[in-house]
This record gives sequence, C-alpha cells and structure tokens, in this order.
Amino acid sequence: MGISNKKFNKIKGKAEEFYKSIGQVYCPYFKEEVSFNSKGLDHLKMRGWNRSRARKDQYMRLRLIHLAPKVIRLSNTLQGISEIREFVRKKINNRWEKVLTNVVYYEYIAILEGIRIRIVVKTVLGGQKIFWSIIPYWRMDRQRNKRLLTEGRPETD
Repeated sequence: MGISNKKFNKIKGKAEEFYKSIGQVYCPYFKEEVSFNSKGLDHLKMRGWNRSRARKDQYMRLRLIHLAPKVIRLSNTLQGISEIREFVRKKINNRWEKVLTNVVYYEYIAILEGIRIRIVVKTVLGGQKIFWSIIPYWRMDRQRNKRLLTEGRPETD
C-alpha cells in the first residue's frame, strides 16, 4: 500500500514550510549554531546529486522533520562521529566543480514523542555546521546483525 499523492504533497508542503522557518538552532554540544539550509532539505529529498530518494523514504523523513531542531537544541552528548574525505560540489569561478575535501558527520540519537530518530550534522573542512539528515526508527536484521532502513553511511543516509 503506497502513499497517496495528496497525503505526500501535504506532508511535503508542511515540512518544507517548517524547515524554511527554522534558520539556525543553538547546539549545546558544539556551543554554536547549527544551520538549517537548503542543502539539508535537499538531502532529505535526494539521495545524492541528481538522484531522488524513494517516495516512502522522503515521506518518513519529512514527517519527522519537526523533531530535528528539538534534538539539536537538547543534545549535550554526541553518539557518533564519522570523518571522511569525499568529493563535495562547490561553486568555483561561476561553475560547479567537485572538490575532494575533509567532511565530518556528527550523529545524535534521541527518543522524542515516543519516536526513535538519528540526526546527522555535517561540517565541511572546519566550516559551518549544517543539519544534514534525520533518520527514523530503524530495526535490526538479526541474521546479519545489521540495521535496516539505513546503510550506516551518514553521507547518504
């Protein structure tokens, strides 16, 4: 059973409106602001550049977006960190180029309103910290001892 267009568009519209109203949220762990910019919203809808997420995946994330600022605002401890070198799209000399750079992903896990979620904050080479993703409740595959719903890679989850 799928999600109707009407239901999906309603949630998407509400989530986008709410997301654009957030701006920045103070994080006690970083002792600085975390920005909710268009890159984070794009990541909720897209798996990578020019690759859309499945409709069900988008729906689950957009439906829970109202919890993201709360988790960041309340987070005093970090549950995970991932430092990698990856290609990031940057605008250089009026054109988009992919540049290899250091990227750090910070992960917070919380249970709010009875919902278990993981929030990912991204920073590129010591730059501004931005909200990157919200990952709803996941369950474990007991046979392979792996999480389902996510791949365990914060850059794409």
